[in-house]
Amino acid sequence: MRNQRGFTMIELIVVIVILGILAATALPRFISVDSSARLAKVNGARGSVQSASALAHAQWLVGGSSGITVLMDGATINLVNGYPTADALGIGASAQLSPTDYSITGGGAAAGSVLTIASDGGHSTCSFTYTSSASSGSAPTVGTVLTPGGC
Repeated sequence: MRNQRGFTMIELIVVIVILGILAATALPRFISVDSSARLAKVNGARGSVQSASALAHAQWLVGGSSGITVLMDGATINLVNGYPTADALGIGASAQLSPTDYSITGGGAAAGSVLTIASDGGHSTCSFTYTSSASSGSAPTVGTVLTPGGC
């Protein structure tokens, strides 16, 4: 009797076909992971912006409710009406949002300026807005994610 070593050609082909079928059914799940990750990234940034705005305002109140800047984690944060401005030196610095990680457009140091923060440049609809405080005593507005389906 002869001892067999290895697999036959038929066995190898059957295994390859089964692996191909498994890969074809799993591929759509991996594709949707990208959009879920972008949505989670934007929602994380949104939460960071909300928290940073509240913390900067609290720091301003502790400091006597005066001045146009506060110091947070060694960074000087620009304020308008006691809340971070809608730019890189305001809410961008306080929430520690990096322009290399997010697509950040618009904004400014004036009251009522609108800053748009997107997951990346290729998915600008997967974004939210930060509108700086428009007047004394009014809080800034952090919008909801514009089109979560577009992420």
